[in-house]
Amino acid sequence: MRQAVPRARWVNREGEEREWRSELLPRYRRSSPEVEQAVLGVYLSGGNTRRIRGAWKPLRSGAPLSKSAVSRRVNRLEESYERWRERDLAEERIVYLYLEAIYPKGRSAGQVVSLPVRVALGVKDTGEKVLLALATGGAETAAAWQMMLEDLAARPLGRPQLITSDGKAGLKSALERIWPGVAQQRCTVHKLRNLLAKAREHAPEAVQEDYNRIVYAPDRAAAERARESFLAKWRKPCPSVAASLEEAGDEWLTFYRFPASQHQSLRKTNTLERLQEEFRRRVKTQASLPSEKAALLVFFGLFASGQVKMRRLEGWFDLAEVQAVAA
Repeated sequence: MRQAVPRARWVNREGEEREWRSELLPRYRRSSPEVEQAVLGVYLSGGNTRRIRGAWKPLRSGAPLSKSAVSRRVNRLEESYERWRERDLAEERIVYLYLEAIYPKGRSAGQVVSLPVRVALGVKDTGEKVLLALATGGAETAAAWQMMLEDLAARPLGRPQLITSDGKAGLKSALERIWPGVAQQRCTVHKLRNLLAKAREHAPEAVQEDYNRIVYAPDRAAAERARESFLAKWRKPCPSVAASLEEAGDEWLTFYRFPASQHQSLRKTNTLERLQEEFRRRVKTQASLPSEKAALLVFFGLFASGQVKMRRLEGWFDLAEVQAVAA
């Protein structure tokens, strides 16, 4: 919305003067960041300039939003995105890494499809979460993931202490090539969904209850005992459930190597799933995005404008202990 910003001066008790500045609207800005992001979001989601101008005209005190103004905003966003995509990552000091793909609807080769957008989210040594990379194309193949990981390593990200993902085969293969032997945590929520899908006719509530005894155990030893009890109970009545649990090996229990204060955050990719929900909420009124590039720009724009904010990692105060052990 167009803002009429008053000009004034402050005078303190000593008679000293200074210019008053709005904390809500920085100098030389005519629109709030949220409004500019809304304009960009509508445009990138397929809205044409004429409709955007018509919709925003009543909100801008009679000052029309020109076609060139929309173009300038899009160009600035694209330039910011390119700088962000190529920035040096060494100073980020990443300890943990979350990797997953989200699937917004978009146009590709003239058809509306689910566009795979691969997302890399890092946790800094301060516990802050930071978006590191976005990429489309290649679905979730090993080659596609390897291209993203090679880019991260070259910038250079450094070897993370733990990578949490959904455990897809293509990603696992790429990780072994780029960071062989890196600690991997398979998302426990994804694994639970797999188990429940196979237990539809065999008391899924009981399967979930027994599964939770494993992932919420106080330590690894207790988790191992709960896993053995799970397998003993379900191997005969529902062999597919037991096989699915065994298929994951030990990767879904890797989080037990790390401080207990961080277990809640490390054992699942819920942070990325919440980002996906936020993304979908922003574009839900559009049948599809017009291109793969638009999907990347909308997602990036949510972060660049500060509309998406993430909490620190639970147990962030124990990150120094993790780094000391790694050293």
